Amino acid sequence: MTALALARSWRPKTFSQLVGQDHVVKALTHALDQGRLHHAWLFTGTRGVGKTTIARIMAKALNCTGEDGQGRMTSEPCGKCPACLEIDAGRFVDYIEMDAASNRGVDDIAALLEKAAYAPSNARYKVYMIDEVHMLTNHAFNAMLKTLEEPPEHVKFILATTDPQKIPVTILSRCLQFNLKQMPVPLIVEHLEKVLAAEKVDCETNALRVLAKAAQGSMRDALSLTDQAIAYAAGKVSEEAVRGMLGTLDDAYLIRILDALIAKDGATLLAISNEMGERSMSFSLALADLSSLIQKIAAAQIVPESVLEDWPEAAEIHRLAGALTKEEAQLFYQISITSRPDLSLAPDEQTGFAMTLLRMLAFRPGNETPGRVGNSAPPVASAPRPAAPANQTAASARSASAPAPMAAKPAASAPTAPAPAATASAANRPDWHALMRQLPVKGLVQQLAFQTELQDWEDSPAGVRATVVTPMPQLASEASVGRLADALSAHFGKPIKVLIEKGEVEGKTVAKVDAQIHQEKRQNAEQMIAQDPFIQQLEKEFGAKVVGGSVKPL
Repeated sequence: MTALALARSWRPKTFSQLVGQDHVVKALTHALDQGRLHHAWLFTGTRGVGKTTIARIMAKALNCTGEDGQGRMTSEPCGKCPACLEIDAGRFVDYIEMDAASNRGVDDIAALLEKAAYAPSNARYKVYMIDEVHMLTNHAFNAMLKTLEEPPEHVKFILATTDPQKIPVTILSRCLQFNLKQMPVPLIVEHLEKVLAAEKVDCETNALRVLAKAAQGSMRDALSLTDQAIAYAAGKVSEEAVRGMLGTLDDAYLIRILDALIAKDGATLLAISNEMGERSMSFSLALADLSSLIQKIAAAQIVPESVLEDWPEAAEIHRLAGALTKEEAQLFYQISITSRPDLSLAPDEQTGFAMTLLRMLAFRPGNETPGRVGNSAPPVASAPRPAAPANQTAASARSASAPAPMAAKPAASAPTAPAPAATASAANRPDWHALMRQLPVKGLVQQLAFQTELQDWEDSPAGVRATVVTPMPQLASEASVGRLADALSAHFGKPIKVLIEKGEVEGKTVAKVDAQIHQEKRQNAEQMIAQDPFIQQLEKEFGAKVVGGSVKPL
């Protein structure tokens, strides 16, 4: 004899057996007990959360007659009267389940509504359950509007869908809508433990947790996967057997990957990727599991109590939360989730996964340093860069000629002459403005450079210690300061350590000079527009006006 699938044999038959939908059960049982019944209900939610099951329980509750045949409508159907038994067996003539995916036309709905006019043959109510109702055509929806709003007293409609956005609002307004929740992992694990205990199947809690995650909120999927795991394991449902069946990654692999990233060990990362390929693991699921673990680590860094101590990986999460910086956790998470779609573009999934790990390693921020934000760059053997041509330093002349509110710095001493190429020696500080324009940096590092003013330049045989002040310390991330130090070290051919201090600058930063130049250009452009004869004629004859701030210099 063929064994019945767990998803069918453990389908709830009463409201008390339903798992995870207490908000729906509460509303329906109160309505049944008080006799305040609507004529149409709409159940929405993802697959396998109980929409069809609740519809069948509702049909039994509406038509239950009790064991003695004299019972009334109840929120606790007996399960023994003819109506309850026949509905459970799927042969109750007055409970009609219709699949809208295959019966979606107006003719199908017209035939259903025509039969609805007749009284039930052997029941209190005739119950129509339309599954995946969003698949109906617009003509079919229009055909059922009037009947759905004012059906015969002996007819009840139950609609179910996984995509309520596709249902017309005219239908939604005629139904009581209940949104069924996805099943959380702990609830699925608890239910699976009860099921396997009753089925006398040994299992590991971690194995059930893996199955619950793979079910993605669907209890039916969890039971189906458990059926598969029982057959696969041929005995005790172990975590190793379940991971082998699903092709998911062991947490030990994920922790090894993060440890290798912390140690900056690219060889180990590639070795782990090759080992996963030999075991035919799913690299897409591996990235999903990795991002899930990193999210827990990031949460532990901000809210340590978010890590539940009954998690098997709790100790490793706390350890990794201390070993990684917050910036690294956020970066690794972002790379892991954005790289999943790219796996299909890679030559093969293993190559795409390996490149994702190497990308994490390549873009990993520098180590944190205590005290002031800074980064010490290693010595660079390259020779100093040649002086920049005059056209690259001409813009710094405006910075040098601009008046300063306090005593002028050596960098701003030249009033009008073009700024010389940025150089430095043991006795002189560099022209910071000209230097910042010459450095080959872009993006946030360039923004930081343009918002700084040199405060101190300590040159020694061991290297240079540059202290700069900025009014925008939020730009001074460790990565940006480190890249600025690297660029300066490459420019001067010696190690340079950059220290950032918060404060208002005494003179003008490159950004302020650029802003002043742009403001002057805009004012000149507005003046030229205002003096243009054609513009003046338009203003005179048609009352046209130049919108303030809309003129932009070329």
